[in-house]
Amino acid sequence: MQYENTLDFAQNLDRQDALRHYRERFVFPKHPHDSDNDVLYFCGNSLGLQPGSVRQALLDELDQWATHGVEGHFRGKMPWMHYHKFLTPQSARLVGALPHEVVVMNTLTVNLHLMMVSFYRPTPGRFKIIMEAGAFPSDQYAMETQVRWHGYDPKDAIVELAPRPGEDTLRTADILRVIGEEGPQAALVMLGGVNYYTGQLYDMEKIAAAAHNAGACAGFDLAHAAGNVPLDLHRWNADFAVWCSYKYLNSGPGGPSGVFVHERHGNN
Repeated sequence: MQYENTLDFAQNLDRQDALRHYRERFVFPKHPHDSDNDVLYFCGNSLGLQPGSVRQALLDELDQWATHGVEGHFRGKMPWMHYHKFLTPQSARLVGALPHEVVVMNTLTVNLHLMMVSFYRPTPGRFKIIMEAGAFPSDQYAMETQVRWHGYDPKDAIVELAPRPGEDTLRTADILRVIGEEGPQAALVMLGGVNYYTGQLYDMEKIAAAAHNAGACAGFDLAHAAGNVPLDLHRWNADFAVWCSYKYLNSGPGGPSGVFVHERHGNN
């Protein structure tokens, strides 16, 4: 296909899009200077649009609260105490996991810290974290916090992967090379599944394999991947992953985060 930078070409692609009817399931804000038209929404990477079904779902929960009060934790169609169980099947499907490998809880950064408590266990000889340069800020802060908590200097313990001069994305070969070079001192390889700034999708299967070959754990922040790209965490053999639900999963502000831990660690 020869792409053209024209309105006609774009509109023709829209007409051919087999998924275009899904647009009707979401509520679009109106343009601030033209209330008859919807905005062109390119911010789903920050906050997904509101699904049209959300309003009634929220009203149903308010009815549950009004009807049962505190007993709503244990009564009704979806008792609040067990909310994570209702979200397990679809969460597992979205990230390519077995149901017992996922749980929905907390926020992404809280879960990232919880995962690092278990999976970042530095020793004097193996203490480094390999991550992408310019990662999402909260990820950077979490890595630095964990490194300092264990008594290491981030300048020594964090190895950042950057594109080659003049390039905007990381080459998979370069990622694997650095993992191999730093391997003897690497405790954890921690990358985003999709880079929030460039949109680059990383080869998580190869990265996880390289990390394991080097003797390190492999973790992924899937904030910009879950609900956006196909994932197969169990088969890829990732050790752990975390993600949020308010971007491409459209849960709304404050929506809970998800966690994946590979079943081989279930009794570890």
